[in-house]
Amino acid sequence: MATEIEKKFLIISDDWRLLGSGEDYCQGYLSTEKGRTIRVRTINDRGILTIKGPTVAGARLEYEYDIPINEAREILQELCRKPLIEKTRYKIPFRGFIWEVDEFKGENEGLIFAEIELESRGQSFAKPPWIGKEVTDDSRYYNANLVKNPFSNWQK
Repeated sequence: MATEIEKKFLIISDDWRLLGSGEDYCQGYLSTEKGRTIRVRTINDRGILTIKGPTVAGARLEYEYDIPINEAREILQELCRKPLIEKTRYKIPFRGFIWEVDEFKGENEGLIFAEIELESRGQSFAKPPWIGKEVTDDSRYYNANLVKNPFSNWQK
């Protein structure tokens, strides 16, 4: 059993762009039912199936499995809800942690936020100077909800 503990933050400057290169992700959802998310993702030539449980006190069960890339691409095109989530993910080390900055494309273009994964709920960490407001508990920023309500539809 794997437990995911992550926090999400908005970005307040572009300083992170100088710190790493990104990989293109495409992901779609077979289920976005509350507490039961099933996602298919491609990263370069890798296909991944992910199953996530409900979030309780900032943590949730998460299971990931590699699947053949051709099957992942077919599932994304034929079975997943649209729009697909397209983004570039940058992995940026900072004081013992890896921050993942997601820059979205397509219907979510203009949205950029960062995530950090922790080993325990109370684990302390330092924030890079380009990190802003925490949005962990704002469900609009869940990738599964960006399918239902893309950033391009948000009131600005």
